[in-house]
Amino acid sequence: MPHPADTASPTGVPSLPHVRLVIADMDGTLLDGAGEVPATFWPVLQQLRDRGVLFSPASGRQCATLQQLFRAASEGMVFIAENGTYVVRDGREVSSRTLRTALVEAVVGGVRDLVADGADIGIVVCGKRSAYIERADDAFLAEVRRYYVALDVLGDVTDHDDEILKLAVFDFAGAENTAPAVRGLVVDEQVVVSGEHWIDVMSAGADKGAAVRDLQRELGITPAQTMAFGDYLNDLELLAACEHSFAMANAHPEILDAARHVAPANTEDGVVRVLRAALGLPPAVPPAG
Repeated sequence: MPHPADTASPTGVPSLPHVRLVIADMDGTLLDGAGEVPATFWPVLQQLRDRGVLFSPASGRQCATLQQLFRAASEGMVFIAENGTYVVRDGREVSSRTLRTALVEAVVGGVRDLVADGADIGIVVCGKRSAYIERADDAFLAEVRRYYVALDVLGDVTDHDDEILKLAVFDFAGAENTAPAVRGLVVDEQVVVSGEHWIDVMSAGADKGAAVRDLQRELGITPAQTMAFGDYLNDLELLAACEHSFAMANAHPEILDAARHVAPANTEDGVVRVLRAALGLPPAVPPAG
């Protein structure tokens, strides 16, 4: 694997004209320091489309949130949502992996017990149609609304008729504090620390990498034709599913070790700069006047 010092600049990025699919994590990867899609990305997206290259955001965020982020250019785009448990293209489900009702109820009950014992945490029950919460104080809502635009506050978070893709637990003190207790509630499924404060419960075998492999099969695209960018532990399987894997310079150490290349940080427009260098994209033409 190239040393980070050799790959932090786009001048060291390999030429990849054969790539047909680009997958990018959102927070800490494509999104800038303000959590927005950088303005420099939109002309690159159009250039990718002009070349027949498909771009797909892959995130722990819900599908509705991703669709809102890319609402100006979502036609034909594939959304890998909820850490790979839900893949949607033009409103059509490509794949999904859901959780059993009994598991959802067990984890929700366990989180309630932890709250009763003094833990400053909350749970988001993530469905295909919406996300559901029962904790509704301003501090928790502010964190949840960053990732879930389709959101319902319920008296009982299990009182719905949706298919559940994922359970997301937010711990104000840090995910590592609560992750062991959450793992103790789950037997047959998986628990993943997906951010500094977030813990996700998902079906066994569900991850961004599995979602990408579903998409590759659907489109007839190989790992050798796929390029991926990530920064955190929930991106490990994503990078493994793509031959041309890039860790952001600000990534978790395990991601830096797992990726074949290193891109500049998300705060330095890393994804855009690498895509331009790797695919030989021309500079964007500034608007007239």
